[in-house]
Amino acid sequence: MIDLYTAPTPNGRKVSIALEEMAIPYEVHAVDLAAGEQKTARFLAINPNGRIPAIVDREAGDFPVFESGAILLWLAEKSGRFLPSEAQPRSVVMQWLFFQVGGVGPMQGQANVFYRYAEEKIPFAIERYQREVRRLFEVYDRHLAEHEFLGGEYSIADMATWPWIVTHDWSGVSVEGLDHLQRWLEVIGARPAVQRGMDVPKPWNPSPDVGKFVGAARKMLV
Repeated sequence: MIDLYTAPTPNGRKVSIALEEMAIPYEVHAVDLAAGEQKTARFLAINPNGRIPAIVDREAGDFPVFESGAILLWLAEKSGRFLPSEAQPRSVVMQWLFFQVGGVGPMQGQANVFYRYAEEKIPFAIERYQREVRRLFEVYDRHLAEHEFLGGEYSIADMATWPWIVTHDWSGVSVEGLDHLQRWLEVIGARPAVQRGMDVPKPWNPSPDVGKFVGAARKMLV
């Protein structure tokens, strides 16, 4: 059994999607980010960085794992699924996993901050991050022109990346003209396990109450 500490963010949904895809039993512990629950001593004992997601693997002696990429690797190795065992295919999946963790996640996150959450709109910052996100989307599109999924076969790299790119409208970044990326978004979005994972810890709403959502996000960024 896995204890999943999460919130309705792209990083959180990476892990719930993986748990659903791998059919690993888990218990959800919703973390109220606006209330600062991620900064409590109890949570910091699991993740010293005070961020979601985090897990505790009860079957491994209550072993805590934080950082979404590390969690996906732990779960893939635990289940023996969605991560090749052979060196080169495994490396390909790892490359695309790290590309998400170090690339589109941080860049799209900054696009969200400056485009949606910052009270002072700074055109240079907005355009800089939106332009970089679009560039990264184009990298994915070129790769997906020759591959059905990021690692060749469906893997944790896709699970890590899809919850971010599917929210591109919130970042103000278009996927128009990126036909292969759009195909990939549709194929993964149709997977039942992905749909279930996107509803953890609460149903996914692609059109949130913008004012309320932005207000809550601003409090967390202070």
